[in-house]
Amino acid sequence: MRPLPLFAALLIAGAATAQAPIPGSPDTKAVTAGTYKVEPGHTQIVFAVDHMGFSIFRGVFSGASGSLTLDPADIAKTALSVTVPTASVKTTSAKLDEELVSSDWLDAQRYPQASFVSTKINPGPNNTARVEGTLTLHGVTKPATMMVHFHGAGTNPMSKAQTIGFDGRLGFNRSDFGVAKYVPVVSDHVELTIAGAFEKAG
Repeated sequence: MRPLPLFAALLIAGAATAQAPIPGSPDTKAVTAGTYKVEPGHTQIVFAVDHMGFSIFRGVFSGASGSLTLDPADIAKTALSVTVPTASVKTTSAKLDEELVSSDWLDAQRYPQASFVSTKINPGPNNTARVEGTLTLHGVTKPATMMVHFHGAGTNPMSKAQTIGFDGRLGFNRSDFGVAKYVPVVSDHVELTIAGAFEKAG
């Protein structure tokens, strides 16, 4: 028997891979109650600002930590606490990265962490929730609201851990936190888009 041509073999391998089940399910029945820890490798916090009216400029924070305690039978009692190192900020410009961690902006040496802590969960339709809480940035703590959508849950085949993920959005005015450089040329309003991954503790 002649060996399969390389292209045909790749097609067969690709088809087999495509048929493999996706570990995470968007069905909330896959969620198990308990306390979860942030999985930092797959948690991203993306910020977006308007740059001079020309474009939307984005950057990312990484290295998040924190916990999520939930019971799918009583979502309103969910508790969320997430912290991110401000020095982790990255953009497409190394020079700008240095500027953003300086005292003119985030002042990462003086304020090394930013955090969000929930105070109230309001479940909504279609696996959404309005999460009220406090945002701490640049040494200032103020009320903030995050809109969250449940993305999926299941067992991670790599870590073997029960995993749950959410997509979130949170907006605020940076001048409220004492970060007002270049407003309004660089917009005061900041929009955060969060991809949150959590693994069950224990």
